[in-house]
Amino acid sequence: MHDPTSWPSNPLLAKMASGDLAVGMIVRLIRGVEVVAIAKTAGFDCLLLDQEHNSFSLETISQICIAANLAGITPLVRVVDASHSSITQALECGAMGIILPQIESAEDAAAAIQAAKFPPLGHRSLAPCLPQLYFRPTPATEAMQSINNMTMAVVMIESVSALEAVEEIAAVNGVNMLLVGANDMCNALGLPGDFDHPELRAAFKRVAEACKTNGVHFGVGGLGPRPDLVQEMTTLGARYATAGADVTFFTNAAIAQARKFR
Repeated sequence: MHDPTSWPSNPLLAKMASGDLAVGMIVRLIRGVEVVAIAKTAGFDCLLLDQEHNSFSLETISQICIAANLAGITPLVRVVDASHSSITQALECGAMGIILPQIESAEDAAAAIQAAKFPPLGHRSLAPCLPQLYFRPTPATEAMQSINNMTMAVVMIESVSALEAVEEIAAVNGVNMLLVGANDMCNALGLPGDFDHPELRAAFKRVAEACKTNGVHFGVGGLGPRPDLVQEMTTLGARYATAGADVTFFTNAAIAQARKFR
């Protein structure tokens, strides 16, 4: 038997459970482990590796996830879709959580949980010496329990259908966080880019209330340009926010620096 206190944990879950706001950096551009060092230097709690919106290979995802785990920064992977193969491959790469797009109902969320979790919570297949456990040989029961405890299932709420079913989605056993994609939600409501519209605020509030009722974390994404709105969301109970993406940080800094020389 291994000492359970020696098992790795999920720093992001611990940060949110403490009541503090955890802040994540989206990775869409950098394909090397250097991004982990940059995130640690900057003070981010999480790296969100975005497979949905770029061409990252599984090898890239794996290398960054392993480096992030060793650095104490939680690696989450936003998968291409909520299919069984997308979910399990990301987790086999060493992710401590998956971000699930295109979830429209509680049934969709439950199917994703089945793929993401080991028994008794799901039916994920067990391989030996997993990266989340630093490739340490571990008895199956202990390995499954440890990884189930550390693995986050984050459901994106970014459509009208998902918003209408948010109470049922939040109640699905195994869901750890609901993450509102502000840009996609604005588009779904016919309000592109209008972060101050009352309908968007009402959507945020409805998700926040569903999270509170079901003991699920509330997160917001897409509000990098609006830290004031993120602060407002914390009063509703938000415990996670993405601050922006590496490509945005690089481009904005490059533009600002170039202007200084004109």
